[in-house]
Amino acid sequence: MIITVVCDIFGEESNGTIVVTMNLIRFLQKQNHTVRVLCADQTQKGVENFFVVPNENFGKSLNSLVERVGVSLAKPDRGVILRALDNADHVHIMLPLSLGLATAKIARKMNIPITAGFHMQAENMTSYLKLNKIRPINTLIYKYIYRRLYRYCDGIHYPTEFIRRVFESRIKKTTAGYVISNGVHSYVQKRNAEKPEHMKDKFVILSIGRYSSEKSQDTLIKAVYHSAYRDKIQLILAGQGLKDKRYKRLSKNLPEQPIFKLYGREEIIDVINYCDLYVHPAVDELEGIACLESIACGKMTIVSDSENSATKDFAIDGKCVFKHKNPKDLARVIDYWIENPKERAEYERKYLESSVVYRQEDCMLKMAQMIAEAGRKKQAETNNIPAVQIINNAGI
Repeated sequence: MIITVVCDIFGEESNGTIVVTMNLIRFLQKQNHTVRVLCADQTQKGVENFFVVPNENFGKSLNSLVERVGVSLAKPDRGVILRALDNADHVHIMLPLSLGLATAKIARKMNIPITAGFHMQAENMTSYLKLNKIRPINTLIYKYIYRRLYRYCDGIHYPTEFIRRVFESRIKKTTAGYVISNGVHSYVQKRNAEKPEHMKDKFVILSIGRYSSEKSQDTLIKAVYHSAYRDKIQLILAGQGLKDKRYKRLSKNLPEQPIFKLYGREEIIDVINYCDLYVHPAVDELEGIACLESIACGKMTIVSDSENSATKDFAIDGKCVFKHKNPKDLARVIDYWIENPKERAEYERKYLESSVVYRQEDCMLKMAQMIAEAGRKKQAETNNIPAVQIINNAGI
């Protein structure tokens, strides 16, 4: 098959959505599909099977803001889109942003089967305007992206049942959904990793994620300040983002200054393995791959109880959960696990054996099956054949 993957955000694998995108592309290529990538990564111009549109220009100040988030956004170009779709058998859209929406509109007219991923909560958008707590605004965004994209899809990829439930409850419709985890790569596993020399006498707490209000790293920084063991805690905040300067100012009174760093994909697995505790304080999280990677390495993992986060479902029990946006309660949980190393080791074993982590290879196979089935459904509609008949004939 010729599959066009549409990427409003693309580039180095320092962003969760880009990592997920590259995992899918590589898997489809291994399955001998021709994968065309429609994106705005200017470094890929002239590379075979890359179709590059311009970057969106929001003006100097807004461009700077977007760059600080660590991404660049695509500006639709009809001519480039048409070339990317020429003779394509399928279109998979990663995000409901301008390039994805424009491509879906053209693909519909060309009668090409469409699937799309659900990798962005409404709160991810509204948090930049400090409107993420206003439910009606988030609901309007969900209804908008349903109307512009997801209602036309022959299949929708939801990374968790949680986000499918949220989306369908907001739009009040049942969708052509497939719940498939993005999975954890086989190289993410428990292994021996020595703490750096300057951390060997410290209790290392790690959190991974973009520096943003929905990831709530400020709650963790304040929790360390409230901890009875703050003098011995080394906090590592792995990531980058708009809140960088604010979080550094917030940390200035801590006895041990946090490490703010964007790690490479291999390096961060070592950090997970040598840390003593992993904390995922996010209040808005549709899956939380970093959290799953911590669990895959058998780390004691603490999550928030936020109703807008899927990660609360990963916790072994209530001892691993704190009240979201509540630094004192998080400090209480952290101190408990510092004071109980034997029980912490037992919970690490439980996490390592947990069933919430899925092999990436298995997940990508399900994605390929979704794409194939969506194509058969589209063929059934085009030929006016009952979809169930064509699926049965295919042995599904």
